[in-house]
Amino acid sequence: MKFAVTSKGDSKSDKLMDLIKTYLLDFELEYDEEEPDIVISVGGDGTLLYAFHRYSSRLDKTAFVGMHTGHLGFYADWTPDALEKLVIAIAKTSYEPVEYPLLEIVVHYEGEEKETRYLALNESTVKSIEGTFVMDVEIRGEHFERFRGDGLCISTPSGSTAYNKALGGAIVHPALEAIQLAEMASINNRVFRTVGSPLILPAHHKCVLRPVNGQKLQISVDHLTLLHKEVKSIQYRVADEKIRFARYRSFPFWKRVHDSFISE
Repeated sequence: MKFAVTSKGDSKSDKLMDLIKTYLLDFELEYDEEEPDIVISVGGDGTLLYAFHRYSSRLDKTAFVGMHTGHLGFYADWTPDALEKLVIAIAKTSYEPVEYPLLEIVVHYEGEEKETRYLALNESTVKSIEGTFVMDVEIRGEHFERFRGDGLCISTPSGSTAYNKALGGAIVHPALEAIQLAEMASINNRVFRTVGSPLILPAHHKCVLRPVNGQKLQISVDHLTLLHKEVKSIQYRVADEKIRFARYRSFPFWKRVHDSFISE
C-alpha cells in the first residue's frame, strides 16, 4: 500500500509526521506523495482540509485519516499517544471506509460560457466586496427569496459543526446527503424579508444564487478565499464525489459533537 503524510508545520506535528513515515516504511509500505492509497494528516481539521484539496482529484482512490496535535477535531480523531496503534493498524489491518458528502460549487460568468467548479469538505461562503450583499436565491429552479445582508454560507453535513453552527445552523449527521444554507446577518424589516432560518436541502435539490447587481464577490471554498468578478450565478448541490475516511476504530459522530462542544 502507498501512503503519504501531511503536517500542520509546527515542530510537534513535523516530528510525529517523521515518526509515522519511518515506522510505515519499516513495515515495507511505499511512500508516494503523488498517488497515495491513504493520506495521514497530522495537525488538526485545517491540516486535513489542505490534504483533501491537494488530493481532491483522486477521491475515489485515496482514503484519509487524521491525527490531532491540539484540540480534538471532527476529522482528526487520533491522538499522538496512540501513534503506534495507528501505525500498526494501517500496516497490518484493513480499514472500514466511511464516506461523507461533499459540496459542489459551480460559478458561471456574465457573457462567457466557461464555468469554474470547486469541491468543499466543510463549506462555501459568499460575500460582497463593497456595499450591501444582495442575492436572489433559487431552489429547484424556482425563485425563493431576495437576500440582503452580510452574506450566505452553504455547508456540508460534516461542515455543519463549523462556521454554519456559529451562524445558528443545525448540526447535520454526515450520513444524510444534504447541504445547508445559513444566513449572515440578514436585513429584515417592512420592506425587505428573508425566511430567517437555515435551510437543509436534499441531494436532488440545487440551490442557485444570482447576484442582483454587478458586485464583486468574495467566495470561499473551505480555507480558500477567492475574488470573482462578473458572476452570473453560483450553483450549489451535493457533489457526486465523496470523501473517504479510513476508520480503524469506532468514533461515532455524535460522540465527537459531545466531546467538542459539551464535555469538560
